[in-house]
Amino acid sequence: MGADVMETDVIDRYVTDLGSRLQGSRKQVRDLLTETRDSLADATEAHLDRGLTEKEAQKRAVEEFGPVREIANEYQAELAIAYGTRTLIWLAIILPLMHMAWEYGRMLLVGPWQDFGTMPPSWYLVIAKANDLTSGAASGVALVALILGRFVARRYDTRLLARIGAGIAIAAVCAVLLGNLSIIVATAHFDTSRLVQSLPMLLGSLVTWIVIIRLGLLARRCLSCATIVA
Repeated sequence: MGADVMETDVIDRYVTDLGSRLQGSRKQVRDLLTETRDSLADATEAHLDRGLTEKEAQKRAVEEFGPVREIANEYQAELAIAYGTRTLIWLAIILPLMHMAWEYGRMLLVGPWQDFGTMPPSWYLVIAKANDLTSGAASGVALVALILGRFVARRYDTRLLARIGAGIAIAAVCAVLLGNLSIIVATAHFDTSRLVQSLPMLLGSLVTWIVIIRLGLLARRCLSCATIVA
């Protein structure tokens, strides 16, 4: 009896095994598994119409669909591309918005540099300018990667594109992180009191770091999805 149950659950075991090998958006994984199950069910019905038993029909459907490892690699490449695209979109949109919000808040609550007590030295302004450019550059690179990815997706291996997208996302987040750390260290060296001049700006800094950490987690997840593609 137990053996019969195991035999008639060929499709369930196949789909479960396939799902255990996939990493990415839960919704996309669920959709892929649903499509797989439906395809296998349709193939099983076709084989039943040809006179095969339930067990034979399921086995034949699974064999025709392909080995789990091979199908998992194909699906994982799709998931990695989708996750990478999502991450790059977030980078392209969030980074400039975050920077504009920060600059608007600084001008509103603190004012221009010349109105903020002692004028910062030139080296500090260079670091501040570099930090400003970092967010814009990272956003621009993410946007270019998205645009180019649309054109080259049909010509190159999706596994390679997934890894490149993940690498760009990681590099962009690291650049923004380094820029923010640099300005904090520079401010602490120049005038520590400026780090705690305004409670709203402190809250703004906290929100900024939460966003950066969130983007970092997305980028790491993107890299994880891409690197498990065999």
